[in-house]
Amino acid sequence: MKKIFFLLLAMVIITQSLYSQTNEKFNHYKSIADTIIKTALRERKGYELLRELCEIGPRLSGSENSLKAIYWAKEKMIEAGFDSVWLQPVMVPHWERGEKEFCGVYNNSKLIKQLNLLALGGSIATNPEGLTAAVIEIKSFKELKLKANDVKGKIVFFSRPIDQGLVNTFAGYGSTVDQRLYGAIEAAKFGAVGVVIRSLTTKYDNVPHTGVMLYVDSLPKIPAAAIGYLDSDFLSEQLKQNPDLLLRLKLNCKTFNDAQSYNVVGEIKGTDYPNEIIVVGGHFDSWDVGCGAHDDGAGCIQSFEVLDLFKRLSLKPKRTVRCVFFTNEENGSRGGIEYGKFAAASSEKHIAAIEADRGAYTPVGFNVDSDSATINKIAEWLPVLERAGIEWVRKGGSGVDVSKIKNAKALLGFVPDDQRYMDIHHSANDTFEEVHPREFELGSAAMAVMVYLLSEEGL
Repeated sequence: MKKIFFLLLAMVIITQSLYSQTNEKFNHYKSIADTIIKTALRERKGYELLRELCEIGPRLSGSENSLKAIYWAKEKMIEAGFDSVWLQPVMVPHWERGEKEFCGVYNNSKLIKQLNLLALGGSIATNPEGLTAAVIEIKSFKELKLKANDVKGKIVFFSRPIDQGLVNTFAGYGSTVDQRLYGAIEAAKFGAVGVVIRSLTTKYDNVPHTGVMLYVDSLPKIPAAAIGYLDSDFLSEQLKQNPDLLLRLKLNCKTFNDAQSYNVVGEIKGTDYPNEIIVVGGHFDSWDVGCGAHDDGAGCIQSFEVLDLFKRLSLKPKRTVRCVFFTNEENGSRGGIEYGKFAAASSEKHIAAIEADRGAYTPVGFNVDSDSATINKIAEWLPVLERAGIEWVRKGGSGVDVSKIKNAKALLGFVPDDQRYMDIHHSANDTFEEVHPREFELGSAAMAVMVYLLSEEGL
């Protein structure tokens, strides 16, 4: 009995000691988290860097602005004192919109209204004189097949909106983006000569939203564009009254040979496990309207600020923290692919990669793509992460670019509140003025706290 008593007593003492050590460790983590958060919110360094980036303008892959921003970012990383900074070469698509896009609704030869329009990324141009044809409204690819005999020689108007009844706006976007991606392919199967889509937005305005579209070599390539939400409503109502209306499109876009671009990479070496890598990043390219403030200049600069906060606060990560600005996510994902090849061939061990590509709104959570044990371990850090407003950690998708790092132990997606993101996505609405400094900096802090915990605890 005495042996059992002393064994139980020893177990109690050991358990209490372990609990005390764990509690002390987490109190230390909370103190570090509070310092990170206060510094980010008070100093707003990342927010001001985003302002500077946005002054360069839009950064579509292959453009002069894109290269200008890339070299700017490299210099900023060097100035911040990162241990290593380099450019990783990537060949990227080079598509340009051209000038004087036009879309008009006609009754016979009379112009009823000019519509707000943007060519979709990758679209071919119309003939120099433009394309004029009858238009047919279609809400789904299923309906397109049912009306196949009515499509030949016409411009197909895909009018299905994002479902405003869905709480998750990314789910709404996901249920409508097929029209943009594959609309020209599906319409060409039945002899259509062009495609226009209702802009994929949650905002009831008339600002058109662009985005990448696709072709296949086995079908004719037809011009494709997006029109403003309110103009889409107008066109739909007019077609109900007069199905014989004509639409005239004039697009001047052109695809050039692939261009030289780069991923921008900077890192702070780990003190204890330098060969274990934690990546944090976003995509540095943006569409050619607005200035790509939320999508994804903010995600990149927040990732930069993670490392910069470590430097400002003299925090020494145990594992190497690497910031990557991926090029060409919007119309090719070649930056992510190239980095993924590098990671696969390297002797380094990528333990985690975090992507920020959902705008700079209020932080709410982290998606984690990994096994259940790893997800549960990260979720145990919530009492620390909550200091920066993080409410949950759960299984979910990470991001387009970091998903190419196939050998990482965990891929994470930083998730801010999404209610306003589709208001600005891929449009001229995506400006620096739409970014709130406190939301932005709280996002930087939330990612910095997560990276600190990953560096300290490992996976």
